[in-house]
Amino acid sequence: MSQSPDGPTFYERMGGAPVFEQIVAEFYRGVANDPVLRALYPETDLGPAERRLRMFLEQYWGGPTTYQQERGHPRLRMRHLPYAVTPDQRDRWLRHMVAAVDAVDLEPALRGVLLDYLVRAAYSMVNAAGEGPEAGPA
Repeated sequence: MSQSPDGPTFYERMGGAPVFEQIVAEFYRGVANDPVLRALYPETDLGPAERRLRMFLEQYWGGPTTYQQERGHPRLRMRHLPYAVTPDQRDRWLRHMVAAVDAVDLEPALRGVLLDYLVRAAYSMVNAAGEGPEAGPA
């Protein structure tokens, strides 16, 4: 999403970097305490995964293009295809993400748009039935 001639970007309307940082930090606090999702991240430190997700979300919603500058086109589905993503993992991911979004004080319309995207994205990542032995982060 880019700057609209009619006004600020969604990124700006949400509150910019501080809000995205808070959402992603809260999300990874949930992941760190969820043994099923935590097992998907081989890195001891979740910081790099947190940074990647934050950069992706900021860019998607009209903020800095750091993600593309550092990692190329997001290709969200393609980046996740090598990993088994199950419905259970999707549901856990969504549970933590909804809690993270709810941890910030967003106006209802912004919250609705953000959650609509996150739900659709999460559902599109599922590529395996049951409990996949191998999965990985964004």
